[in-house]
Amino acid sequence: MTTRARLHLHVFAPALTGDDGRPLAAVEGMERALTGLRLAWKISKEGQPIALPRREAWLAETAASGKFGLLCNGDAHYPVTMGGRRHSGDSSPGGQPRLVVHAELPQDTAVVAVAADMLERVAEGVLAWWGVIAPGPVREVVAAQTNPKGAGTDAPPLGLPALKLPWNIRSPEIPEHLGWLNYWSAAAAQAIGFPDPTRDAELLSQARRTASGGWVVRLKEEPLDLNDSVHLDTLKRTYERFLMIGGRAVP
Repeated sequence: MTTRARLHLHVFAPALTGDDGRPLAAVEGMERALTGLRLAWKISKEGQPIALPRREAWLAETAASGKFGLLCNGDAHYPVTMGGRRHSGDSSPGGQPRLVVHAELPQDTAVVAVAADMLERVAEGVLAWWGVIAPGPVREVVAAQTNPKGAGTDAPPLGLPALKLPWNIRSPEIPEHLGWLNYWSAAAAQAIGFPDPTRDAELLSQARRTASGGWVVRLKEEPLDLNDSVHLDTLKRTYERFLMIGGRAVP
């Protein structure tokens, strides 16, 4: 397995129903975004790829049980994985069960170039509330920000704000954290107050509207590197602008 840098996609959407076609829409969206990608293998308990000649039927079967089966591209030298899991209402914002779609890809030139398109296609395919793409080290910092012990000796690193745990956030439309790339549905954008033309000029210069009325918002042209003070300052400013993110403020 490669040790190269990785990008992580996470998208948060309403829970699956018995006749749900959204997993297939998400998979096909990933494939359309990244030329040559084919997610047509499942992964055995031993971590080995197993070909899925009837992928659509297999995804439908797993969706019927409320799951989004884990797929991969079958290439140990260039691994791409995608799947999903159900979060119960007890562990989710607003007490609503949800589907969390996750994918992991190499952080290389080809993926970075199409990452915004990938996030949009996956998020809109599963009718998501919100989603992010972020490098692995940024994901680790987000985990440190989401600390049940709060501030004090367990304060988040790098001067970033503490974020509430998901079940302490009042609505599923409110994003729990920021990434390098951010998908905000129309409902999520309204919940956090985006866009404000006078306050969000910089973000709007790197944002685009989606077909459903949502937004894909890029914090920096290249993936976030929190060892870069410019990148870190951008992340801090964006958290300061949107106090609703992470459940830190109420309207």
